[in-house]
Amino acid sequence: MNMMQLLLVAVGLLNMIGLILAAFSGPSPAKESSRRLKAVRYRHSQSATDRMEAQMRKAVAARKPKVHRTAGSGSRIDALALRLHRSGRSWTLKQYISVSAGVGLVVAALVFLKSGAPLLALAVGLFIGGGVPHFVLNKLIARRTNGFIVKFADAIELLVRGLRSGLPVTETLGVVAKEIPGPVGQEFKLVTERIKIGKTMEDALQETADRLEIPEFNFFCITLAIQRETGGNLAETLANLADVLRKRAQMKLKIRAMSSESKASAYIVGALPFIVFGMIWWINPGYIGKFFIDERLMVAGMGGAVWMGIGAFIMAKMVSFEI
Repeated sequence: MNMMQLLLVAVGLLNMIGLILAAFSGPSPAKESSRRLKAVRYRHSQSATDRMEAQMRKAVAARKPKVHRTAGSGSRIDALALRLHRSGRSWTLKQYISVSAGVGLVVAALVFLKSGAPLLALAVGLFIGGGVPHFVLNKLIARRTNGFIVKFADAIELLVRGLRSGLPVTETLGVVAKEIPGPVGQEFKLVTERIKIGKTMEDALQETADRLEIPEFNFFCITLAIQRETGGNLAETLANLADVLRKRAQMKLKIRAMSSESKASAYIVGALPFIVFGMIWWINPGYIGKFFIDERLMVAGMGGAVWMGIGAFIMAKMVSFEI
């Protein structure tokens, strides 16, 4: 084994160790304990100011760039389990890890049989096995979140009609759970079930807000908290909130339409090198097949893939707008 092979093996092992440590390492116990105690203190405080600050802090945190952890989780494993729950699928953590490992092993075996390069097969297997299930899960979460946001304004208007007809808030939440289909009905059903087993409405809604991390639902919780402390016409307040959420959704659609050309260009530019590589491999396998044999071409190909990934990430950030 020459120096280049030793270097590739060392880099691969270091990356694997780093991924394992990043996947199973949790936060500092002392910091996590302090954070949870502070959150519990604010959430169950009798002061309206403290409760409002806690609600506002959660709403602002939902708009910040996400780190490896998810609100309400204590480690990456808990965050992954929470993301699986947000997808709306009945997947378990064990099933997700098994599928990821299986996809990675199958891809690695196919690449090894085709190229005979174990290091390249290992790298491609790790990338596909970790990336594809993560990408699919993100798509499912985004689809369920969009479905929730689309129907949420209708749910609030149904709440308004129920309140104006004289029903209490808890009864109108049950009506929303029965009448609104999709994720909104499911989440409101969970809220009503928590209220039935003895939780307060604020705690039940806050638990859902912590799990969903949707700004629109955080606005809803903040509105209810403000109205409960200050008084006033709740139906009118929720009607104004529904109008704001509809205008927010319209603005998102306008931005999506204006940025669609840039996104299409980014997709084409990002996919074109892979399409050309596949076409040349199909036309002349011997010419492009050296990328799976020559170690210098392997290193050059991996370097090019990394730089292309950085470019695709930058283009995705350039056409992504937050409202």
